[in-house]
Parts: sequence; C-alpha cells; structure tokens
Amino acid sequence: MPNIGPMKELSTPRRRNLPWLTLAAVLCAISSPAWSQQAPSSPDTPNPAAPVITQQAAQQTPGSITGKVVDQTGVFIAGARVTLTREGQAAGQETLSDDKGTFSFTNIPPGPFQLNFFSEGLASQEFSATLHPGETLGTPLVMMVVATQVTQVRVELTPVELAQEQIRDQEKQRVFGIIPNFFVTYDRKAVPLNARQKFELAWKSSKDPFTFVAVGLVAGANDAGGRWRGYGPGVQGYAKRYGASYADVFTGTYIGGAVLPTLLKQDPRYFYKGTGSKRSRLLYALSSGFIAKGDNGHWQPNYSNIGGDLSAGALANLYYPSTSHHGASLVFSTALVRLGETTIAAIFQEFFVPRFTPNLPTRAPSADPPQF
Repeated sequence: MPNIGPMKELSTPRRRNLPWLTLAAVLCAISSPAWSQQAPSSPDTPNPAAPVITQQAAQQTPGSITGKVVDQTGVFIAGARVTLTREGQAAGQETLSDDKGTFSFTNIPPGPFQLNFFSEGLASQEFSATLHPGETLGTPLVMMVVATQVTQVRVELTPVELAQEQIRDQEKQRVFGIIPNFFVTYDRKAVPLNARQKFELAWKSSKDPFTFVAVGLVAGANDAGGRWRGYGPGVQGYAKRYGASYADVFTGTYIGGAVLPTLLKQDPRYFYKGTGSKRSRLLYALSSGFIAKGDNGHWQPNYSNIGGDLSAGALANLYYPSTSHHGASLVFSTALVRLGETTIAAIFQEFFVPRFTPNLPTRAPSADPPQF
C-alpha cells in the first residue's frame, strides 16, 4: 500500500492538461482554411477575367470613314457638305469635301451609320453602312447629279378677267331664249364689275334687238291709248312716241346701270337669292330697288337705281310734248313708274325667270343676301 499515494500525484496533472491540448488542436483545424484562402496566389496562376476585358476593349476600338464626291461628269466636288449620323443619335458630325472631293471622319465608334451629302444645285445623296471595330471604311464613289427642278405654274384669272368671264355668261342669259336678262347674276361668288364692264352691260342691253321690239310695243300701246297727244297721230306720232320710249329706256339703263354705279361704286345687277322661305325671297325681291350690293361686297342703299330713275324723269322734260305734264310731277311720276317696273321685274327674276332661262351658268344662290 505504500505506492498508492505517489501514483495519484503523477496522474492528476496529465488529466488537467488534456482540455487545453484539445482546444489548441480545434483552433488549428479551424484557422487552417482561413489562412489558405487569404494566401496570395502565385504569379503563375492564370486570371479568368483578363480575356473578357481585352475582348470588350477590342469591340470598342474606333475606326474611320473616307470617300470621294463627284458630279455626274466625274469632276470632283469641292465644298460638298457631308454629315455623319449614327444610330440612336439626333445630332451628328459634319465635314466638307476638299479640292479633290475627298472627305473623311476619324475616331468613329463602331456600329451602323449614315452619310448625307449636300451641294448647292445638286440632288442630295445618302449612304448607309456598318463600321466594324478598328476598320478604315472606304465608301463607294458618291455621284451627285443636277437636281430636278419642278416648276408649278398656276394660271389664275385676275379679278377683271374673271368678271369679264361672268359677263360673257350673263350675256347668254335670255328668258325663253330671246328676252335679254343681262343685269342678273346667279353666281354665288360674282366678282365686282369695273367701270368699263358696267358700261358694257348697259350698251349690250340697250342695243339688243329685243329691246327695240319691246320699245316698239310700248310705243304702239301709247299711240293706241292716246298717250302723249302732243306727238300727234299717225306714223309721225308713233315715231315720236317710239323715240320717247326708247329715250326712257336708254337714259334709265345708262344712268342707273352704268354712270351712277361707277361713281357710287355700286353693282347694278340683281343678285339672285334662290334660298330661304318664299316670304324672305319676296321681301328680298321687293327691296332690290332700294338696296344694292356695293363693289366692296357690302349691302347699302341703292342710290344708283333711285338716282337713275329720277334722272330719267328729269331728262324726259326735254323731249315729252309741252302739252303734257312737265316739271317735278313728270320727274317723280316717271321715277315711280320705273321703280315699280324694277320691283315687278325682280319678283319675276326671283321666282319665275330661272325656270325659263336655258343658258344659266349656275343656279347656285348668290352669296350673303340681306336677311329679312
């Protein structure tokens, strides 16, 4: 039993050191992978990212574009403006061709592009292609030809010429094909007449064969009714009555249809309305003797017609027989008769005459009639 004590003293320290040795071993095992990951790589170890970077750089290597510009005869064009635009870019680069027609663009990123060529007097040209990385691209010879000039000639009648055409149409207007109806327009856009054209209408109307026939019928009626007894009976009396009746027509037509319309800048024609209710058209026709269309296109009092009728009545004092009524009574009675005739004629123009006039240029209503 004496050896038991020492053996216990030797075994106790060994058991106390065992946990520390175990912990150290575990820490070494854990720390070893970390140390291996942090260790620098050997210079001989290949880098997989390097080829990718090199390839991307090669794909972005800029290139250049060159070419020549000539005309259709092969002569170099100096100073031609050449613009370069790339896909997705609104603005581009620009250069001018030199004395030998050469142009060039350098340091151009690869990709699709378009060239546009401009030179004064020549038709513009364009060229499209794709520039590859690092490429020096030479374009085909660019030929610019003389621009085709398209000249448009518009032949338009002047207002005077247009009015003359309308007058020619009006001079074809005859009721039943025989009765002149020159002082009426059915044109919606009738052009105002100048002075010469107003006198032309008055002359055409006063010298028309039917006018002479109508005057003869009026003179015959006056002769049969014993009017203007101072002219006497028989052929001589009829001739005087014929002359007086024609003088009434001539002076009324010229003064009321040409002289005063020229001085007062009014249109002597009747503007056919043709639309609206019968009442509005009737009122329009009744007012035509008192309302006229001015050369400015606006409606205004018809001073020309009223003044023409009064003037015709005043002149009648010069050739009516002295035994008849003279002075103011003759002036106003003649004017009232002519106003009545004008008003009745306007009603016929509005409702009946177009139906019996075969040569109307158009039956469209005139523009902007006065409203009633």
